Parts: sequence; C-alpha cells; structure tokens
Amino acid sequence: MSRNTLPVLTVVLAIFLLWYIAAIFLNAAWAHDKATRSGEVLTTQTLVADTWSQEKPKLPAPHQVGAEIWKTTVEKKITSKRSLIYHSWVTLSATLIGFALGTGLGIALAVGIVYNRTMDMSVMPWVIASQTIPILAIAPMIIVVLNAVGISGLLPKAMISMYLSFFPVVVGMVKGLRSPDAMQLDQMRTWNASATQTFWRLRLPCSMPFLFTSLKIAMAASLVGAIVGELPTGAVAGLGARLLAGSYYGQTIQIWSALIMAAALAAALVALIGFVQRMTLKRMGMA
Repeated sequence: MSRNTLPVLTVVLAIFLLWYIAAIFLNAAWAHDKATRSGEVLTTQTLVADTWSQEKPKLPAPHQVGAEIWKTTVEKKITSKRSLIYHSWVTLSATLIGFALGTGLGIALAVGIVYNRTMDMSVMPWVIASQTIPILAIAPMIIVVLNAVGISGLLPKAMISMYLSFFPVVVGMVKGLRSPDAMQLDQMRTWNASATQTFWRLRLPCSMPFLFTSLKIAMAASLVGAIVGELPTGAVAGLGARLLAGSYYGQTIQIWSALIMAAALAAALVALIGFVQRMTLKRMGMA
C-alpha cells in the first residue's frame, strides 16, 4: 500500500508546488501594478503574499480554490443555488442518463456490427466519422432541434452525453466480442452451440474486460458532454453554469473550483466502475 501511495503523493506534491510557483508568475503583473500606483516597494515576501491572495487572480492558488470549495459545499445548504453539491447533482443527473443511453446504444451497435457484415461495412465507418465533428459545434444544434419538438431540460444534455459516450463502448465491445480465438469458436461449434449460446457463453464473458475499460472512458466523456451541453443553453444550474457565471464576471476562483469539482466527480465515477469491474471479473474467475 505504501509502495503505491508514495509515488502518488510525490506527483501530487509536485503539482501543488508548480501550481504555487505558476500563481506567483501569472499574478505578479497585477501586484506590481498596484504597488506602482500606491508608491509601495514590493519585497519578495509581499509579492508572494499578494499573488496568493488576489480577489480575481489570473491563476488562483490551491488554498484559494480549496477555500472556495469548502465554502460552497460544507458551508452552503445542498438546496442552495450557490452550493457546488447542488450544481454537481444537476450535472451528474444528465451524465448518468447520457451514460446509460450511450452504453445501451454502444452495446447494441457492437452486437449488430459483430453479427451482421452489412452493419460492419456500413455502420462502423459512420460511427468513427461521427466523432470527427466538434462537440461544441453540434451541441447547440442538438439543443435547438430538441427544443423545437418540445424537449428541453435534462434530456438535451443527456443526448449530448450519449453522443460522446457511445463511441468508446462500440469500439471496446466490438473488440471484446471478437476476442475469442478460432479454437474457442470451433469448440462451441463442436458442442453444436447456437449463435445465441455462443454469445452468452463465450463472446460476452470474453468481452467483459474490454467493456469495463470502455465504460471508464465513456463515463468521463459523458461528464464532459453534460458540462458542454450546459454552455450554449445559458443554464442556471450545473457545473457548466458555474463555469459560465465565473467567466462572465471574471471569477477565476469560482471557475477553478467548478473544474476541480468536475474532476473529482469524474474520478469518483470511474473509481466506482473500477470497483464493479473488480467484483465482476473476480466472480467470473478472471481476476
């Protein structure tokens, strides 16, 4: 345990050290400008103290971001519009719906591609081509089209999440379903197994490691999709809304706190999938 923890802590400490140093250099111009206008002489100590405590810094120091997260999580009610937990829940709802839809669509397409040569030759190229379209360009189109047919709120964001998350599931499941070698498939034919039995007894179990790896990528992509879906709508709730509000008013500390919260949320969701993966593969005798 300690052998795994020490490298992680070393990297984290290095990141924090570089972060603090970068905050000094990026915020120094404003500190010098204030000192020039007030006729003060900046020492190294006062420069560092100023760059780490500015109200609207170019790059907030880690302790400023930590204080903002504490204030907007612990010190605010969950139902408050200023609570990061409230905004995280709004984004998480769209993320989970989009992830579920993307996973279902990805698995269905993968099964069709593996078992149907026509789909393999026609659908797979379009699946790959769909990911070449920038999500920032297609997100407003999806929202406008869905609003035109009376669909608004959570579902448009979930659709954008689905758009980003289904691709890794398709690719991973196609690879996983095709992972059994010729000898294993011949063995199933020797046992006179049907295509359905081969799928449930051989192809699907063999695809589990590929599926869970794809799900981790899909979950992270789904969260990004939910946040991106909040940007062009002028949303008043969600982590994307916090990012927009922070950018409008130059509240960089608020922006960074929302970014850190999004990263922590993604890490927790991916860790949850990893836990389910370990339990599932262990139960299947693969771990």
